[in-house]
Amino acid sequence: MANLTPQTADEAVARLDATVVTNSRGQAAPRHTLPMGADALDPRSDTAIWWLGGAGILVNAHGTTLMIDPVLGGFDMPVLFEAPITPEDVPELDALLITHIDNDHFSRLTTKALLGSCRSYHAPAYVAEVMRGEGIDGTGHAIDETFTIEGAGGTVSARLTPVWHNWQNGSKKWAYREWKREDYCGFWLDTPDGTIWLPGDSKLLPEHLEMPQPDLILLDFSDNEWHITFEGAVRLANAYPEARLLCIHWGTVDAPDWTTFNGDPRELARHVVNPERVLAPLPGEPVVL
Repeated sequence: MANLTPQTADEAVARLDATVVTNSRGQAAPRHTLPMGADALDPRSDTAIWWLGGAGILVNAHGTTLMIDPVLGGFDMPVLFEAPITPEDVPELDALLITHIDNDHFSRLTTKALLGSCRSYHAPAYVAEVMRGEGIDGTGHAIDETFTIEGAGGTVSARLTPVWHNWQNGSKKWAYREWKREDYCGFWLDTPDGTIWLPGDSKLLPEHLEMPQPDLILLDFSDNEWHITFEGAVRLANAYPEARLLCIHWGTVDAPDWTTFNGDPRELARHVVNPERVLAPLPGEPVVL
C-alpha cells in the first residue's frame, strides 16, 4: 500500500468530507469538478489515474494513455456534475476500453467523438461487434484474455476479468437476444508502477476474492443486486487489505432513488479495514499509483 498514514474510520470520514457532500436530495456527490486539459495526456514519470465521473477512468502510465467507460457528455439522465474533460480536449489516446453495453459505460457519443484521437478500442466480443456495426473499429476479447496497449510510456497489459451482470435477460425491452456473462467484463491492468483492477459492474463472484493483491481497486460499491452490493464491496475490499480503493459509480447521476448510482464513500470507510485506503477524488483530480 502506498505509504498511507493510518486512520481511524472517523478520521477517514473527516478526510473524505473535503471532497464529498450530501446534497439536498440526500445523495452523496463530489463537491465540484476539477477541469482537466490536454496536458493530462502528456508523458510523465509515474502512473496517474483520474476519475471522470460515473464509471469513467483515465489512466496515464508514463505517457501510455487509456480510458475505461468514459461518458463525457450526452448521458440520457440528468447528472450532478460536468465532465472534467471533453473529447475535443483529448489530442491522443492509445486505447479506449469498454466493460459492457449499458449506456452509462458504453457512450456511443463519447466513443465516436474520440475516433479522431484514439488508436484502439477494446471490449468483450459482443460489445466490439456492436462497435463495428457503428463504424468503430472495436477489438473483441474473451474473458481471461490478455492484450497489450503500446504508447509513449511503453506497454500496459490488460486482462479481462469475469463478472455477472446480465440483468437484461429479465427485461422485455432487451429480449431480442440472450445476454451472456461473457458479454461483460472487468479489467486487470499491469502498469510500470503497479496493478490496477476494475472488477466492473457485477455481483460478487468467488473468483473476485481470489485475485492477486492489486495496488489499486476501482470500486463500484453500489448496493444493488446486479452490482456488488454494499456488503459485497466490504468483503472484496477486506480481501485485499493493502489495496487502495478508488470509489467509482457514485454521486454523479441525479437519481436519488436508484441504488446503482448512490454509494457514499464515507460509509464505505466506516466498514472496511484500513479505512485510509478509501479514496474519493474529485472528478478530474489525479491519484498517483
